[in-house]
This record gives sequence, C-alpha cells and structure tokens, in this order.
Amino acid sequence: MATATTIQHVKKKPLPAGLPREWYESHNRRLKAMRLAISLLDSGTYDARRATNRKIRTMAVRTGIHRPSNVTCKMVRAFIVSAS
Repeated sequence: MATATTIQHVKKKPLPAGLPREWYESHNRRLKAMRLAISLLDSGTYDARRATNRKIRTMAVRTGIHRPSNVTCKMVRAFIVSAS
C-alpha cells in the first residue's frame, strides 16, 4: 500500500505591482497548474489521458492546494503533455 507523502512548498516572492488583475489571475493559475503537474509526474502519472479531473483534484488535496477549476485541470494536462 502506498503511503501519502508531504511535499515541501517553494518560498514565495511578492508579485510586481501595477499589472492588470487578469495578469495576476492567469499567473497564479499557471503556478497552481505547474505545481499539480509536477506532483502528478512525481507520483507516476506520465500520460495526460490518465490525469483525470478527479485525479488532479485528489492530488491537490494531498498537496494542500485549493481545489482546481476545470480550466486549471486542462492546463495541468497540457503541462504533462509538454513535459513528455
């Protein structure tokens, strides 16, 4: 039986000021998708077709990340494809 592992988070830096709100939202979405993609790859999910929304959201719970939206799940799969 596999045991749950804890993942260390990277120290965060402040974002630049004065940019449009959409930039901050897309930036944070990309960061979340990248963290989830890395976690899935580390856990052995190398195929984007096997990275279902349920699997991505379960990984988010395991790593302490807020529940990703459908758009973020799609980005996670795109990152997994580009990593292969």
